[in-house]
Amino acid sequence: MLPLDKDLQKPKSSLEEFRDIAIRVMDYLPNVISNSQEKGDYLIQSSLIAGSIKYLRPINRRIFIGDKAIFLEQYNKLLTVFDKIKKKESISEEDKIIIDRVVYTLQQSIGIGLDLLVNQNSARKHAGNRFEELIKTIFNSIGIANKRMILQIPYETEEGSKIYKCENDLIISPFDKVASHNNSIDEKEIVVSVKTTSKDRMGKMFIDKILLERFVEHPQKVIGIFLNDVQRKEDSNISFTLVSGLFMVYTKFLTELEGIYYLDPPPNALKEPYSRYMKRFSDLLADDLSVLLTS
Repeated sequence: MLPLDKDLQKPKSSLEEFRDIAIRVMDYLPNVISNSQEKGDYLIQSSLIAGSIKYLRPINRRIFIGDKAIFLEQYNKLLTVFDKIKKKESISEEDKIIIDRVVYTLQQSIGIGLDLLVNQNSARKHAGNRFEELIKTIFNSIGIANKRMILQIPYETEEGSKIYKCENDLIISPFDKVASHNNSIDEKEIVVSVKTTSKDRMGKMFIDKILLERFVEHPQKVIGIFLNDVQRKEDSNISFTLVSGLFMVYTKFLTELEGIYYLDPPPNALKEPYSRYMKRFSDLLADDLSVLLTS
């Protein structure tokens, strides 16, 4: 078995791999957490080892499942929920809660493990990579064809033709296989931006949608999937990073996205008028995905 720090940095491609690494982190945490305090719904934890303090990302204690036995029970229920989604069976509110809690726990277990064992820059990069892999794995589990793709957009300059590379975290498809390729996106497919936070990234989604539609010459569906929009502030506080007013300006004056989905929505996200555009991740899987892929 790989050392925990190496395992956290290793790409994952199955739900079982995410489950196993989450359990390893849960087993490790009690040995190293030296301080824990509550700030609203969030836990702010730190570890003091050999005179060095490491702070963990804020964890929403109402969503995160910290008990290993309960986590494993809920994880098995999640597999049943995913099977129901794949079979197009109805999904209950309880099922939605299981989706959000277990997926949040899978991702944040990796995040806090990285905070403890890997330097800050590497932790940020690997947390983002694991989140993309987790979302891809979930789409695979519910039978949705998907592919990471770089769209190549040609443009002319004084020095001749050049290529702008528009990276798309995922393309999801109503077909058995993704039909889009690197110089065209199928009109029925959806571009998905997968990020741990919207901070410094929200504007790019709107610009990319405008660019994509100009290039492919048809309306293009674009959604965003975010883990959260919260960060630690100093040693014992938190701040929310969603710039909700700017989101509404982009929506009114640039273009409208087809949806923004959070595992841990910031407070404004579920209030009017933002709630018209922002929902929980479980709402995407249970309700919106089938509509988006057939519209």
